[in-house]
Amino acid sequence: MGQSSSSCSCNNGHEIYRPVIIGKNSGDIDGDDDLTLSLPDECLGSVFGKLGCLDRNSCSLVCKRWKCVDSKSRNRLVLLARSELSPCLPSLLSRFNTVSVLSLKCSRKLFSIDDAALSRIPIFLPFLKKLKLKGCIHISDDGLHAFSLHHPPLLTKLSFASCGFGAKGLNSLLSNCPSLQDLTLKRLRKLDATSSTPASSLWPGALNVDGGDVSNDHHNNINAVVAGDANKKEKDVHNYYYKRSLRLERLCLKDLHNARLFIPLILSASASIKTLIVCRSSGNWDRVLETSLHGKTTSISEIQMENVQMGDAGLLAISSSCPDLQLLYLSRTTDCTDDGLSAIANSCRKLRKLHIDAWSRFGSRTIGDDGVFSIANKCSQLQEVVLMGIPIAIPSLNALASNCPGLERMALCNTDSVQDSEMAFIAAKFLALKKLCIKNCPNVSKSGIEAVGRGCPNLVKLKVKRCKGVTQAMVSRLRFQRSSLVVSLDAGSMLFESGGISLLASAVNEEEQGTATAMTNTNSTRSAAAAATTVAATHVICSSRGALLLRSKFESALQLGRRRRPTEDNAS
Repeated sequence: MGQSSSSCSCNNGHEIYRPVIIGKNSGDIDGDDDLTLSLPDECLGSVFGKLGCLDRNSCSLVCKRWKCVDSKSRNRLVLLARSELSPCLPSLLSRFNTVSVLSLKCSRKLFSIDDAALSRIPIFLPFLKKLKLKGCIHISDDGLHAFSLHHPPLLTKLSFASCGFGAKGLNSLLSNCPSLQDLTLKRLRKLDATSSTPASSLWPGALNVDGGDVSNDHHNNINAVVAGDANKKEKDVHNYYYKRSLRLERLCLKDLHNARLFIPLILSASASIKTLIVCRSSGNWDRVLETSLHGKTTSISEIQMENVQMGDAGLLAISSSCPDLQLLYLSRTTDCTDDGLSAIANSCRKLRKLHIDAWSRFGSRTIGDDGVFSIANKCSQLQEVVLMGIPIAIPSLNALASNCPGLERMALCNTDSVQDSEMAFIAAKFLALKKLCIKNCPNVSKSGIEAVGRGCPNLVKLKVKRCKGVTQAMVSRLRFQRSSLVVSLDAGSMLFESGGISLLASAVNEEEQGTATAMTNTNSTRSAAAAATTVAATHVICSSRGALLLRSKFESALQLGRRRRPTEDNAS
């Protein structure tokens, strides 16, 4: 394409498209001319949006018009935030001043951008809506404070991971960003190291934006909430928090310590928060939920608790404060039992998705079949159920099939109670089921999978993982009987793909003209390759994490073998 004159001009910062007529007639276009000159800038920007990062960067170097269109049409910018970026960051952001999503990433082993560079971002990006910082350990509380003083009006989402600031910087952001709705905190070690009064450090009124402490009355109120004192001050404290409440709708906490830090934050955002996600964060979350949700009716619709210390007391607090709960995700919560799940069933009748990964410490009580039965009887709007490590029985399955007519997705994992009889019951009763996953259920055999193939008229996808009784030949037969059904089988040791083969063996694999063959000198390897070729025709998919790791290792060896093969042939 030629370097024709640009049709992009600016008037008070806005582009004006002026059509260009090429040749004597409107249809006479020379092949050497730029065909994009007849396109409006908006259309050309949409084309750039379909390109990858490297291709788009190359396009911005073609001509002035393409550079201008690329600059004005970019909505997302990801930068490697090393210290070398700090001096040139203003000129770079002024070029892409319409960016709404900015991501700054740096390795924790390297020097990142400094506070001065961060503080100038709102000046050059007036339309910024989302900011993500990862590994920027040299950004301190002062940098966040200077950033927040610009009061970015459109900033709705913040995500911080492995950064070097603490509670003071977060307080400044929470106080000075009026549109903030989504906050994600991951691995903030300086925040974890906060001492003295940790419960007050994250409350937006606990510290002034200038860094000074508030009056002792505020600290006394916060400490009274943390200690759980049932006195006359408690009602006044709750009212005070409501007056200073945040507008957060989503709060995500991952890999953090000392759960008491977040009591004031959840308390101040309880009036507006809709999604609460807590993963691998230590502390007593029963007490956090009881204190922050006590005596309130919130609008929380999604709660995810993964690898945290929480029991029935936390579930009771959720059930009493979250009547609109629609998604409950419990993974390896230490002390949850059927009693807590029954409380959820009695109060949260709008539940649509239930994910439970049952786990107990030292063989103590955990969530079982009784809790699932109570959920099935009370929550008729269920659409998705994932049960891991729960010994579910036919009565619970019957309750799900009878009371939850809209159940479309179900997964039963890591249990010996699911056998061929349960599979036959699922095939006969779950008529609306569209997706079914059976994982690590050793008592399921080919007869149970065949029953599912004959039943479940709306089933479109079936996953079978690590079930020893299910054979590959049976999967081929099932796919032949129901061609519209997608069947995924995880053998656990080999990964096969349609049209090809990746044999995980020490020998180097060869592939010629779409036919997979393994070239080794032993009969055992030849037999393995023949079996693998048979399986490849059945479109079997292996998705276990270990198999994917082995695949990446041996595919590197396969490519190395292909490069060596022509060299050896030429030498011979």
